[in-house]
Amino acid sequence: MDSKTIAKIAQIASCLEVSGFPKPGNVHRTRDYDDMVFEDFLISGVVIGDTIREVAENVDKDDLASAQLGKYILEAVKETDNWIANNTNLGIVMLLVPISAAAAISEDFYQIRENVVDLMAHTTVDDAINLYDAINIADAGGMGEQDEYDVAGENAKQELRENNQTMYDVLEISAPWDRLASELTTTLPVCFEIGFKEYSKLKKETSLNMSGVLTFLKILSTTPDTLISRKYGDEKAEEVSEMAAELLGYVDAINFMDKVREFDDYLFENKLNPGTTADLTAASIMLSLLSEKF
Repeated sequence: MDSKTIAKIAQIASCLEVSGFPKPGNVHRTRDYDDMVFEDFLISGVVIGDTIREVAENVDKDDLASAQLGKYILEAVKETDNWIANNTNLGIVMLLVPISAAAAISEDFYQIRENVVDLMAHTTVDDAINLYDAINIADAGGMGEQDEYDVAGENAKQELRENNQTMYDVLEISAPWDRLASELTTTLPVCFEIGFKEYSKLKKETSLNMSGVLTFLKILSTTPDTLISRKYGDEKAEEVSEMAAELLGYVDAINFMDKVREFDDYLFENKLNPGTTADLTAASIMLSLLSEKF
């Protein structure tokens, strides 16, 4: 697939994800947070376009290490930082950059998954260093919350070089407590097996808005959000997932949307932000859109 199409799909997916209303516990078109607003996410979705096009344009299927995934994650975060004062899309970019590179070297949609795995396996120490820089610019926690290779540590980059730690290696360390790291060091099981399938099915049955909201809820119901886990513990994250699963049991009820709004209010009032679920939803939407263009 050509790089311009891939870039447009990444932009559209980012904007469709944040436009989901009401997407419980997250910023959406009628819910702003004190430090970030709906328009911030729309802008973020647009400004990553050039970077996505570049990674898709420059990846070489015969030299996967040259994909420089970390470099492009960093570039996308820097460009977002030029326009937005907050971390709106680090997680989305971490997923969309390798998916975009994989799409560019795939002959059909079903090669994307194996190509993401291969690209991640060929990441380098420089990719890891660039990822650390991106995390620090975005002021995001969770990728290195332990003594080894702490992203905020003064000697982190030196330690990465001395120990030859690639981007895959550092994400694998974080995988037990960070769902995005887990996705990127396995085979993107949530994105491909849950999100992509759910969104693609729903698009044939309902509106784009409801497709996004229901996909978000489906992912949340099956996959406890690790952003909530890191802030409030695994038990609270599992409780939120159980609430989402119970909510989906009323999907055919006349008052379903009222219940969704109530869930949104509950999460917002209790500062329970399923931000990782939003990132996984954006990636799932991108995969669905890619599948339609191959």
